[in-house]
Formats: sequence, structure tokens, C-alpha cells
Amino acid sequence: MHIQNLSTQPFDGQKPGTSGLRKQVQVFQQAHYLENFVQSIFDTLEGYQGQTLVLGGDGRFYNVPAIQTILKMAAANGFGRVLVGQQGLLSTPAVSAIIRKYKAFGGIVLSASHNPGGSDGDFGIKYNIDNGGPAPEKMTDAIYAHTQTISRYKIVEAADVDLTQTGTTQIAEMKVEVIDAVDDYAELMESLFDFGRIQQMFKSGAFRMQFDAMHAITGPYAKAILEDRLHAVGMLQNCVPLEDFGGGHPDPNLTYAKDLVDVMYGSHAPQLGAASDGDGDRNMILGSHFFVTPSDSLAVLAANAHLVPGYKQGLAGIARSMPTSGAADRVAEALGIDCYETPTGWKFFGNLLDAGKVTLCGEESFGTGSHHVREKDGLWAVLFWLNILAVRQQSVAQILREHWARFGRNFYSRYDYEGVPADAANVLMDTLRGQFDALPGRRFGDHEIEFSDDFSYTDSIDGSLSEKQGIRIGFVGGSRVVFRLSGTGTAGATLRVYLESFEADASKHDQDAQVALADLIKIADDLAGIQRHTGRDKPTVIT
Repeated sequence: MHIQNLSTQPFDGQKPGTSGLRKQVQVFQQAHYLENFVQSIFDTLEGYQGQTLVLGGDGRFYNVPAIQTILKMAAANGFGRVLVGQQGLLSTPAVSAIIRKYKAFGGIVLSASHNPGGSDGDFGIKYNIDNGGPAPEKMTDAIYAHTQTISRYKIVEAADVDLTQTGTTQIAEMKVEVIDAVDDYAELMESLFDFGRIQQMFKSGAFRMQFDAMHAITGPYAKAILEDRLHAVGMLQNCVPLEDFGGGHPDPNLTYAKDLVDVMYGSHAPQLGAASDGDGDRNMILGSHFFVTPSDSLAVLAANAHLVPGYKQGLAGIARSMPTSGAADRVAEALGIDCYETPTGWKFFGNLLDAGKVTLCGEESFGTGSHHVREKDGLWAVLFWLNILAVRQQSVAQILREHWARFGRNFYSRYDYEGVPADAANVLMDTLRGQFDALPGRRFGDHEIEFSDDFSYTDSIDGSLSEKQGIRIGFVGGSRVVFRLSGTGTAGATLRVYLESFEADASKHDQDAQVALADLIKIADDLAGIQRHTGRDKPTVIT
């Protein structure tokens, strides 16, 4: 087979964001666009010749053509073996698990996560390193720098690989192993959780759940684990992965997972509702007529980890992203362990996990995970909740109310303003930064600003510095508002506003979060001029 060295020219804007390079499908379909970025990954790596690469994606439009291209480029660049998911499918946490299990050199994940799919939707690509986690900023910066100077890429002339059947084939000198997308991940889950006890809970007939895969990657995983192994028969919906996610937005929140929300807030609601996103790394947890914030979910998992076989030995520590509420901090304090505050982006947890500093991690965007992989993991979080429910034999609401009674409640909400013109969003953030010196001591009714800053993070393991990770406005008494521009969209900017207020008085814990946070919501708009800068009188999504 002939290796081609093809001439190319750089494209503007191939800079990876929070989770890799994400653009609209039509952008990736341009001649040489995908190839430039993949070659830039390979040219940035050292010592991969003859090594193993893991490859798979969430099944969105352009997934299979991209995989065929990457396989031929991997062969041309000297990889010895590629493990690729059957049908080209692998969830993001499964990629991480497979890298770790088979000691692969790294992996390529094809996904735009929770962004819409289809021919008019989004596509994405990111590189994961040998620990199974996303490439650190130093590496993604180097990849981006290479995309700005690239002049050629290498690819093998070869027939496409049959991805429909498991088995081994060859491209040039490189082996291609098409593997079952679910088996290795399911085996890992069974090693962590008490499948027997969860199975008994379902078999009793007294417990029901509803899981919504949103026509995304976790459908096959949910059927194999929840239905086949745990006997949650007839309790799954939207489990066939589709290139356009059935026309939906595969983001597991109260707005986009409407089918599930309608079930969980309807008559005869099941005891547990759960959903996952496009690539399987996010989760939403609901009880009957009860929503669990991602912040509270992390805190509850940490407080109950001793009930779960894979975590009964105790937690080394907890890590949370800065915009995530301080609920987990209170659990860590009670357990006598450290709680680390990092920027948003799972790559920031990797060093802490590898160093054995933490066991559980969570971020505000419906992401939770642990040391079992180096990605957040949606189905893992659902299984963790099922294990806790099987042991405690209480409702989700009862567990949360007991948790709040012990630790206090961090009222919390996130307002997303999607598709804001990037210039307007940047002006809003810069205007806020310009007020920093004048804000401390300023009063808004009963609220007095104590501090304002732009969060920066120095990695305690490698000493790397990450700046401008979100604007924090802290109030006397512990309430706060956080403003941040998300790095996961492909059109305009997403302004995220996070609101948090702590309440120790158990008699006030049952009030609606939007009511409890009403003052902060108004203050956030007054401070930032959200409506003035964005032209929006309400957010796209409230969670």
C-alpha cells in the first residue's frame, strides 16, 4: 500500500476548546480540514511508532467517514495497532477505560458531546493521552500551533475497513481491531458496583426507573447493562443512536430532556429518572417530581460512597470545578479529606487523579466521575445512584433532604445564554473586569459584595497556570455569582451565569431554588447588564 504525502495549507481557528476542536459539520467536510488537525496531533506526539491507538465516536453524522480517514492516516504515520469500536461507536468514558485497560499510547474521540448533530449540526475531535484523559493545555496549545504552519499530511491509499463486524484486519503494517463497543466498559462497571443488589431491587417489582439515552451513544451501553444485566426491562427510552440524535439536542438538562422530565413530573412517576448526553460523559438525575443539581449529586455520591463496593475503602479526596457549588466541600470537611477547586474542563482533574489526591470529581455541567477512568462518566453516575438507592431503600427526595439536614443546602442554579454574538459576550466580560476595584463593599439590598476576581488556577502537581477561568462575585455570608464563557459551542458564545446561596436552616430547605435565588438573579443582571449586552430577556436554558 502506498503512503501519500499530500500538500495542504493551514486553516484559521483550529484551536481546541474545553474538550477538543468543535465546529459545524460543513467545516470539517472541507478538503484537508480533518486531515490537517489529525496530522497536527500526530506530529505533536513522540514515540508512538508501533504503539496502540484507541478510536471511536458518538455516532453523530460524519463519524464513520472521519474514522476511515483517521485509520488510514494512523497507518501512514506508523501506529502499530488501532482499537476501534464496532460501527465506529465508543462513548467517551469507554475510550478512557479502553486506553487504560490495554495500556494504549492514546486515543482519538470523535464527538461534539451535547451539541446537536446531523448534516447541519456539529462535529468534534479530541486527543486523549495514555492515562485515558484529555490532552493537557500544553499539548493542545502545541497542536494548535502546528495547525498554523502545517504544509503536508500523510495518508495510506487503502480500502475502507468493515466496521460492522468485530475482528482484525490490516492497513499497510498496522493492525485494525474492531472491538465490541460495550464489553470492556460493562466489565469495569461490574467491578465497581453491586450488580446483584441492584438486580434484586429491579426484580422486586417495587422499583422503577426511566433512562433516556436521547438517541445518543449510551443507548447500547444502557441496554447491555441496565436491561440485560440488571433487568431494568421496559425502562429505557430513545436508545437507538442516530446521526442527528432524532432531531433533538443531546444535552441532559431540564429543557432538552423534556421527554424524561414529563415522565418524572407526571402521574405514577418512577423512583429514578436519568439521562445522558451525546458522547455519554454527562448525566442528569431526577427523583419523582424532584430534580437533583449536579452539585448536589456529587456531594451525595461522596457522602454515600462507603455503601458502594468500589469505594468502600474511602475517598482520597474530592475535586470540583470552580462554578460547581460548595456542597461537596462540606462533605469533604466532614470526612476529613481535601476538596480541590479547579477550572471547568475534565483535563484539570487528571493530574489530581493520577497523583492519588482525589477519588471523586464533578463539574457544574452535569459531569461526574471518579478514578476508574479519566473522563466524566454519565452511566457510571446512574449506576452509583442505583447502588445507593438499593442499599438505603429510600426515595431520591428523602436522601437529599437528609443530606441537606446534615450538611446544609447550597441553593444553586445555572443560566445559559446560548448563541450570543462573541463580541457582545466579550464586552460583557471585559466590562465586569473593569468594575473589580469598585465592587467590594457595594450593596444590593441585603447583599454586600465581599470580593470580585477572575479565577486563576495553579496546578498543584505540575505547576501550570490557567488564567481567566471565570469571573467570581462573592458576597458577605457566602453567596456568589459566577460569569463564564463556555468553550463547548460552535456558533457565537454561550454565557453561563451560576448562582449560589447557602442555607443552614432546615426549615427553609424545601423552597424552590429560583425563589431562594431571586435576589441574586436580579443582582447578576444589574451587575453585568446581561439584557443590555446580549439582547436576551431570559436565558436559553435554566438548570
